[in-house]
Amino acid sequence: MKKLSARRRHPLAAVVVLLLALAATGGLYAAFAPADKAQADETAQSLAIDEGKKLYAVGCSSCHGTGGQGGSDGPSLVGVGAAAVDFQVGTGRMPLQQQGAQAPKKKVIYSQAEIDQLAAYVASLGAGPSVPTEKQVDPKGADIAKGGELFRTNCAQCHNFTGEGGALTHGKFAPSLEGVSKKHIYEAMQTGPQNMPSFPDTTMPEKNKKEIIAYIDAVNSEKTESPGGLKLGGLGPVSEGLFAWIFGLGALIAVAVWVAARTAKAKKS
Repeated sequence: MKKLSARRRHPLAAVVVLLLALAATGGLYAAFAPADKAQADETAQSLAIDEGKKLYAVGCSSCHGTGGQGGSDGPSLVGVGAAAVDFQVGTGRMPLQQQGAQAPKKKVIYSQAEIDQLAAYVASLGAGPSVPTEKQVDPKGADIAKGGELFRTNCAQCHNFTGEGGALTHGKFAPSLEGVSKKHIYEAMQTGPQNMPSFPDTTMPEKNKKEIIAYIDAVNSEKTESPGGLKLGGLGPVSEGLFAWIFGLGALIAVAVWVAARTAKAKKS
């Protein structure tokens, strides 16, 4: 007992106990911890990149180059990020059917799993915007009025006041935002597809993007009534002015003709 007591009072006893505790903790973690999750995720990502590279070689390399460096028929994809791929391929704009002023939305030919693989490969070529999460695009609780203000300032010049779309120059156009998924709207703001400027988080924070999405969702909702009555397609003052000229002025001309005819008839009598 005296020898054991002496060992406990030894200056290195505490260090030995600490080393034993650390060794035991490491051993228990190695024995009971789940399979190396980080390594599993890395392996899955590597497989996705490999599959995406195969899909890219078949469907994209003829325009964008074998390594995404771009060419005469397509821009470089280095640094565009996964979000650009998810938007362009997920809306059917890519692969491009034929060269034109811009790529129109069409039927999607890839599954979402294949789109994710393509996005993983392109993202591996250079850092860029990632695909947003459901939380990032969820407009719940966002300020719709603020979203309307932001939309009218930054988007209405091309997409019109309620996102109905409109014509641009040289055959280009701003597409309608009706029926576009929240994720794709967010990605469009992030990446600036076609003729649209990009709005990264440094320019337009995530909170503002949510507010714009909330506004678009509200004006395109079937339950939302136009406070001004008949919205005339939601195309803004152009359609309203045209309506005034055709129907308003037309009605005045019709009344003037009727009055003149009645006056002439009264004079003959």
